[in-house]
Formats: sequence, C-alpha cells, structure tokens
Amino acid sequence: MKETATRGGFGMTDLMLLTMATIWAINFSVVKYATTMITPRAFTGMRVAICAVVLVGVVLWQRKPLPPTRDILVLLVLGIIGNGLYQLLFVEGVSRTRAGNAALIVAAAPGFIAVASRMRGLERASRRVLSGIALSILGVGFVVLGSTASSSRENTFLGSLLVFSGVLCWTAYTVGLQPLTKRINPIQLAAIPMIGGTIPLFITIPAIIETDWTAVTLGGWMSMLYASVLSMVVGYLFWYRGLKILGPTRTASYSNLQPVIALTVAWIFLHEVPTPWQIVGVVTIMSGVLLTRS
Repeated sequence: MKETATRGGFGMTDLMLLTMATIWAINFSVVKYATTMITPRAFTGMRVAICAVVLVGVVLWQRKPLPPTRDILVLLVLGIIGNGLYQLLFVEGVSRTRAGNAALIVAAAPGFIAVASRMRGLERASRRVLSGIALSILGVGFVVLGSTASSSRENTFLGSLLVFSGVLCWTAYTVGLQPLTKRINPIQLAAIPMIGGTIPLFITIPAIIETDWTAVTLGGWMSMLYASVLSMVVGYLFWYRGLKILGPTRTASYSNLQPVIALTVAWIFLHEVPTPWQIVGVVTIMSGVLLTRS
C-alpha cells in the first residue's frame, strides 16, 4: 500500500526514518566500543562483507529481474564511494575521536546534501536553507577546532577530519542515488551498491586474516552484528525508502536527531563527558538544522 502523505503529514516513512536515526545514533558508540578489540580495518571489512552477504541473499530469494546494466554499473560506482570509502573513513575516524564528535560532524551532512541536491537541480534551496547550511558547517568547524584542543591521548583531530571526509563521500552517494530510487527495487538498491562497497575493502583482507577472532568477546560479536545487520541492512533500507518518498534533503534531516542521542549514549556507556566545544557545536549545528528543515 502506498503512503498517501508523502510530503505533508507524518507517515510510515517518517516513523522508519526516526527508527533509523536512533539505530545510527547508537551505532557511534557501538563502533567505538568494537574497535577497542578489533582493528578498524578488520572491523570495516567484516562489517561490510556481512551486510553484502545478507542483502545478496535477500535479492536471490526475491528472484526479481535485475536493473539494466547501465544502472548496475552506476550503483556499483556509487557503492565504492558510499559503502566502501565512506565506511573506511567513518570507522577509522570514530576509532580516533570521541563518538560525540563523530555524531556532531555527521549531523551536518543534511546541509551538504541540500547544497549538492540544489547544484544537481534535484531540489531547491532558499536563502534560509542556505543560512542553515552555513550554520551547520560552522558548527562542524567548532567541533573540529575542539578536537585540536583535546587533552585526550587519542588523535581526535585526525579522527574528526576522517569522519568529515566520510560525510563528503556520503553526500555524493546520497545525491547520486536519489534518481535511481524511483525505478529500482529497494533491496536491489541496497545490495548492488554494497557489492561495490566491497571493492575498495580488499585492502582490509590482511587485517582480517591477522585478527585473532577467537579472542573477540561476545560483546564484540554483538557489536559487529549491530553495526552490520541492524545499522547497515535495516538502517539503509529505511534510508532508501526515505529518498524515494521524501527526497534527499528531508530524508537527511532526520539524521539531525542523532547528535543528542549519540552524545547521551556515549556519556552513559563510554563515559564521554560532553566538552564545551561539543555543546557549542550542538547549538550551532541544530540551529542550522532548524533553518534547513523549515
């Protein structure tokens, strides 16, 4: 049954996107925890491989005709950017910075997506939206600046820059994918780019082989399953539905709910007390989000 309130009232797609935002917010702490016992490269390679196997299995079970060859090639290239490079940068970045920093930087993604969508003629952006984007970018600047002043032993500045680079990859992936959501089956739309994402992750094979997987605790394996099946399979399917029904900018706006949830989870479970720079970043980014969303 089609959703009647596509761009108006609150509907099933909005509920799915709220669930997605919660899953992804918790995922920052999950990834941070998992990479304390599994190297970032090994974790990324296994995470994407598990996700690809699950999605391909569902596609084979569906037995639906595949998209045209041209669309498959486009999806594979987008997958290299959005599932391969992004995941490498994201996990490596989160392992080197605070989970809260990473969540705040990712929260600025809707601003970049709105700009890219406008440049491609997919959506329009008013002056208010552009002002909100500028505020979000400024907020990211505060978070990155705060990373340079961190007293932690972690190289949080490098980690923040890696996460930011990942956001740029995710922006290109989201905007490039949006036109294809209208004509390709959602499961195929998730599976084919995920196969493409495994291509750059061949560099993780040595790290996977060198890892002593028998030493990984139950918590580590649960984190792996959460970050792959729940975050990347369920979360991505909800994301693709949002792209199809609501468009890239409105869909991306739901990720702005992540910072508050992510900061709270990191505070409770990782004992990451919010810093003054993070608080300034939250206020600035969320102010920009409100302008962008309105």
